[in-house]
Amino acid sequence: MFLILQLRPEPEAADSEYAAILQKAGLAPAQTHRIRLDAEPLPANLNLHAYSGIIVGGGPGCVSDAPEDKTPTEAKIEAAVLSLMPEIIAHDIPFLGCCYGIGILGHHLARAVSKDAYSEPVGTSHCRLTEAGRADPLTRDLPSEFDAFVGHKEALQTLPEGCAHLVSSPTCPYQMIRYKQNIYATQFHPEADAAEFETRINIYKHKGYFPPEEAGRLIEMVHGAHVHAPAMVLRRFVERYQKG
Repeated sequence: MFLILQLRPEPEAADSEYAAILQKAGLAPAQTHRIRLDAEPLPANLNLHAYSGIIVGGGPGCVSDAPEDKTPTEAKIEAAVLSLMPEIIAHDIPFLGCCYGIGILGHHLARAVSKDAYSEPVGTSHCRLTEAGRADPLTRDLPSEFDAFVGHKEALQTLPEGCAHLVSSPTCPYQMIRYKQNIYATQFHPEADAAEFETRINIYKHKGYFPPEEAGRLIEMVHGAHVHAPAMVLRRFVERYQKG
């Protein structure tokens, strides 16, 4: 069973993301324990070692925002996820953080996330495997170059010590990293396809990612994009770590 932690406070966005993760990862609902951190706390007796792995979805929050700029819900969600990182890091528990997840990992390891550079507008980013990416079990079967859906205000500014750099792009160098052997994070969205991004564009068009009047053009753009390879990251993660 995989633990799915969701950080989106909008029910429609959370439900759509969860469905996308299940589809791309090849999981059934019964193979997951889903927790929406905006709506419920982490169980007091949560045993991370009981799971095959942990998948963290995206969200509108930013770890680099000043505490006074975070809503109470954003602060609660962020604190919950960060509270798990010491155990995940100490025991190298299989972890895959998607978009917000690279912010969580980078912030925990080195406070290396900010809005200084490398933000990307809603759309696609042209990604390339690094030498380490061509050898890693999760990425070695990906094309050497591929497009991925992105949309983020903050980004990892430097590679934390001990991390392998797996995927880069011209606009955001740290698109995917690995810490130790089993802790992964992507800046791009491995779960997203065009339909999923259309849903998010409609939900987040007033959240500062883009001018609201651009929503129609962005929806047309994502449906014209050829994004297929990123989903392999989710599928390989599940295949590698599924117990039993």
